Amino acid sequence: MKLFENLHFNNVRGDITGGITAGVVALPFAIAMGLASGAGAIAGLYGAIITGFFAALFGGTGAQVSGPTGPMTVVMALVVTQFITFFEGQIDPSTGLIYTHDAALGAGLAIAFTTVVLGGIFQIAFGLLKLGRFINLMPHPVTSGFMTGIGVIIIILQIPQVLGFYEIKGSTMGIFSQLGDVENYFINTGAMSIALITLIVVYLLPKKIGKIIPSPLFALITGTLTLFFFPEIFSSGISSGVEPLNNMLLGDIPTGLPDFNIPTFEINIVVDMIAAGMMLAILGAIDSLLTSLVSDEITRTHHKSDRELIGQGIGNALSGLFGGLPGAGATMRTMTNVKAGGLTPISGALHAIILLAIVLGGAQYAKEIPLAVLGAILVKVGTDIIDWEYLKDLISTPKSGALIMIIVLSITVFYNLMAAVGVGLVMASLIFLQRMTDVQLASIVSVQTIEDAAHLDEAHQELIRAGNTLFYQLNGPMSFGSAKGIVRDFSTKIDYDRVILDLSNVPVIDYTTSRGISEICNICIEKSAEINIIGANTRVMHFLENIGIDKDFLK
Repeated sequence: MKLFENLHFNNVRGDITGGITAGVVALPFAIAMGLASGAGAIAGLYGAIITGFFAALFGGTGAQVSGPTGPMTVVMALVVTQFITFFEGQIDPSTGLIYTHDAALGAGLAIAFTTVVLGGIFQIAFGLLKLGRFINLMPHPVTSGFMTGIGVIIIILQIPQVLGFYEIKGSTMGIFSQLGDVENYFINTGAMSIALITLIVVYLLPKKIGKIIPSPLFALITGTLTLFFFPEIFSSGISSGVEPLNNMLLGDIPTGLPDFNIPTFEINIVVDMIAAGMMLAILGAIDSLLTSLVSDEITRTHHKSDRELIGQGIGNALSGLFGGLPGAGATMRTMTNVKAGGLTPISGALHAIILLAIVLGGAQYAKEIPLAVLGAILVKVGTDIIDWEYLKDLISTPKSGALIMIIVLSITVFYNLMAAVGVGLVMASLIFLQRMTDVQLASIVSVQTIEDAAHLDEAHQELIRAGNTLFYQLNGPMSFGSAKGIVRDFSTKIDYDRVILDLSNVPVIDYTTSRGISEICNICIEKSAEINIIGANTRVMHFLENIGIDKDFLK
C-alpha cells in the first residue's frame, strides 16, 4: 500500500489554484459549522485544518477536500448538547461541588472530542476491514431521507441567528423549542435584514461573479461590510437599554495552534460515547464516499473506498485530539477545488494550510462577522443538502421507496439520527427480501404430467414418464425468506408416488432453506412417496447432509 495515494506533481499549478480557492471558500463554512455545533468557531476551523490536511494525504480520493459538513455538524451538535447536559447538576469530583455551567461545558466538550477520536478510530477499522464497498450499498431512499432530514435540522437551527433572536427572559433553546418559546426572545429586524441580504447573495449571485469569488465568501464580505458601514441597522431593531452587538457578532476567536486534549472517558456514559462515535463514523463514511463518487464523475477517476475511510479516520482521530470538529468529504468544496484546477492531495492539503494561516494571523478580523450572515450561509447549506430531486419525483417513485424516505426523514428531524438510519435499513431490507422471495417462488418449476414437461430436457421428461411423478425444480440462490413459501407451495401438490427434487440450478442455500427441504422430505415420508434430490452441487450437498437429510435421498 502506497503511503500517499494519488500524490504526484504533474498538476502543481492547478493544485495550488484549487487549494487556495477551496481554502477561501472553506473559511465561512468552518466558522459557521463550529458555531452550529456548540463547540465554538475555533473548533470548526481546527476541524477543517486537521481533517482537511490528513484526509487529503492519507485518503483515497485525489481531488477530495474534507472538513466539517452539515450532517457531521448536526450529529456533533447533538453529541455536545447530550454530554454537557449530562454534567449539569452532577458533582464535580475535583471540587466536591455541583458543576457550574462553565465546568459542565468544559467537561462535556472533553467527552465530545473524545467521541470524535472514537469515530476516527472506527473509520480506520472500517477501512482496514474493507467495509467501504458495503457502505456504498446504502439504499438511496434511506440516504435521501436522512440527508434531507439533516438539511431541515440545519435550517431550523439557524432560526435564532437569521431572525436575530437574543434572550430577554432566559431559557435554553433546542432544535424546536425556539418555535414554541418565541415570546421569550426579541426579534432583531436589523439582523433579519442582513440575513436577507446574505441569502440573496448566496442564492442569486451571477455566475460570472461566482467564478471570480465564490458566493459564500462574497456573501460573508457583503454582510459584514453592510454592518460596518451601516451599524445603525442592528440598533434600529433593538429596544433601548439592550446591548445587541454582544449577542449579534461572532466575537473573538482564539488564535494560535490548538492544544492537545487527552481523551476523557466517563464510565456512566461510555456506552453513549461509543454509540455516538459509531454514528459519527458511519455518517462520515457515507458522506465522504458519496462525495468521492461525485469527484470521480467530474474528474473521470476512480477512488479507493477503503483507503478513503482510513484517511478520513486518521483526520478525525487527530481532529478530536486537538479540539476540532469531525469532518468528511465536502461536496461543494471538492467541486470548487476541481473547477479551479485541483486534482491531487496537494490541493486538499494546501486548503488546510491556507486556513491555518488565517487562524494564526487573521482570526482577529473575523470577530466583526454578524451571526446573521453565518446563519444565512448555513441555511444555504441546509437547502443544498435536501434532496429536492427525489422530493420532486416522490409521487411518481415506487411507493415503498417514497415511504422509506418519508419515515427516515421524519425520524431524523423529530427523534433520533441513529434510529432513522436503523429503521430505514430494516425497512429497505425487508422490502428487498420480500421482492427476492417473490422472485424465488416464481422461479419454481413444478411438473406432474408429460404434457406439461415439453420445456424440460429429455432426461427430465423420462423421469416424468416413469409414473406418477412430481418433478419439483428450485432455481437460483435460495434464502430464508422463501423457505416457508417453498414448503407451503409443495404442500399443495397431491397425488404423486415419487418426487424428483431438482437442485441443479441452486448454487447456494442457507440453513432455513435447508430445513425447508428437510420438511419436504418429511411430507413425502408421511405420504409414503419416494423422494430423490438430484443435481445438488458439493456445497449444497454437504449442507443438506449436515442437517441430517438421509443420504439415500441425495442422488
